[in-house]
Amino acid sequence: MGGTLLQPDNQLSKKRRYQKTLAFLNESINPPAHILDIGTPNALSEEMRQKGYKITSTNGEDLDETTDYIHTVSADCTTAFEIFEHLLNPLGVLKAIRSEKLVASIPLSLWFAKAYRNKNDRWDQHFHEFEDWQFDWLLEKGGWEIIRREKWTSPTKINGIRPVLRLFTPRYYIVEARRKK
Repeated sequence: MGGTLLQPDNQLSKKRRYQKTLAFLNESINPPAHILDIGTPNALSEEMRQKGYKITSTNGEDLDETTDYIHTVSADCTTAFEIFEHLLNPLGVLKAIRSEKLVASIPLSLWFAKAYRNKNDRWDQHFHEFEDWQFDWLLEKGGWEIIRREKWTSPTKINGIRPVLRLFTPRYYIVEARRKK
């Protein structure tokens, strides 16, 4: 019963997140730009393709173990939408990117909620949930300079204290960065 009630709200939250992500991307990266999208093909990468971007995705390899494929792709921009929190070693991926531009988003650490964990799927869990300054520092160490950034909330229609806190506490953080010279 609980899962059924949450599903429509989860879909609304995902739709809102995709709209905000695409709006942020469109401010400086225009179709038909070639994008290396770190992560396997998904609904958001398909929306990007439908908007006219040329999308190349990684192949589902364990990016903590190897970044060889990332080294082979030359693209106008690399995107990583909610990927880095799943990696043990996001720094290795950031250093492997060949593009001069990066657009990446992460879920922010929330003081009132533990890091996301799906006990039934070893890939669908968060090793890192960053504060904004931590992600900025990671990007800097990886050789990136942040050009612009944005945060947004993730409100839900569920009753309770945490959903009320989500109305005004930013959950997502997105940045556009360029390779340091």
